[in-house]
Formats: sequence, C-alpha cells, structure tokens
Amino acid sequence: MSVYIVGITGGSGAPYALRLLDMLPQLGHAVKVVISPAGERVLRIETGLQLHGDVIEKQGQLHRFLGLEAPELPLELLDHGNLAAPISSGSFPAAGMVIVPCSMGSLGRIAAGVSTNLIERAADVMLKERRQLVLVPRETPLNDIHLQNMLAVRRAGADILPAMPGFYHHPKSVSDLVDMIVGKILDRLGIENALFQRWHGEDVDELLKIDDD
Repeated sequence: MSVYIVGITGGSGAPYALRLLDMLPQLGHAVKVVISPAGERVLRIETGLQLHGDVIEKQGQLHRFLGLEAPELPLELLDHGNLAAPISSGSFPAAGMVIVPCSMGSLGRIAAGVSTNLIERAADVMLKERRQLVLVPRETPLNDIHLQNMLAVRRAGADILPAMPGFYHHPKSVSDLVDMIVGKILDRLGIENALFQRWHGEDVDELLKIDDD
C-alpha cells in the first residue's frame, strides 16, 4: 500500500477531488488530505459537503460523505495551517501528490517556491525530492502569468493535467466526464484503473469513407 497526498484548493472542480478520494482507498492506497479554506467553500457549493469544527470533526464528516467506515480508515485529514505535519518533510514516504482542483494562486506560489500553507509546502517537498506531483487546474481562459507559472512548475518536475475531458468515449453523464479526468490522474501516478474507456484506434473502413478535403 502506497501513501498519496491530495490537496484541495479553491478552484472549481471539487467533484474531481472527491472521486479521487473515493478511488485511492478502493485501489488499496492510503491518503493524506489537505483542504484549504477556499477549497472547503468550493466543496460545499459544488458537492454539498459541509465541513465544520476542528480537523478531527471535519475528518469524520469527510469519511461519512465518502462512505468510509472504521476502524481501518485509509484517509487522514490534515490541518491546512499545520506546517509541522509529517508531509511537510521529505522524510515522509509519500509516493506522490495531487492538487485537485489547483487554483491559479496555489500554482503561482508553488512556481515561486513560496509555502504559505501545508498544501504548498507538501508540493515543494515533492519537487525537491523528485517525486510525482500532479496539478489539476480548471481555470479558463489562461493569461500569460498562468501559462508562465505552469511552464515553471513543469520544468521543476510537476505534471500539469488540466481538467479537460475527452468526448470520444461518448460520455452519458457528468460522472463519466469526472471519471475520465480522475482516471488520467491515476495514470500519472502509475496506478492501474478502468475508470474510462481508452482509445483503441479507428476502424480502417470507417477512415476510408472520410473525404480528405
């Protein structure tokens, strides 16, 4: 069993985060979760998950929302402001980290090496330790600063995985679109999954019918 870190910030896209938190334990992995205050607000607005109280109370609320049961709970919620948490050190054996959704503010601070909270510090650790870091922005359109920051973190070793689902698999629901992105995230972490239909090529006879105008 590997341990992964999931950071949830204030960008739109909370359903992606919850689906990832749902899948990682199912696939046999433990999760350390950090949610920013803005991330909590987006979770409430987009999914109905309301987190209140201290970190232990919030963890229980998250577990119940995801349907996780005691005593073997593979998901631990950490305090966003606790820069002394184990994941803030490179000695913590995290296999990788995903920030989903990743706000442009968070991405910019990570690009600049500025750690104002546990999410940003853990991301900085992933980069310095050369471990897998996947950032999932949803912002659109993007300005020059956004693009420069993305290039900076990519050059530093992170993967930029925009929340841009495909349509070749003929999605029937929003859940199908969410699953495609979460499946791609799991792919980047090296975790086998069957969350979405993969492309197997086009039928040759069908291709021959297409006019090459």
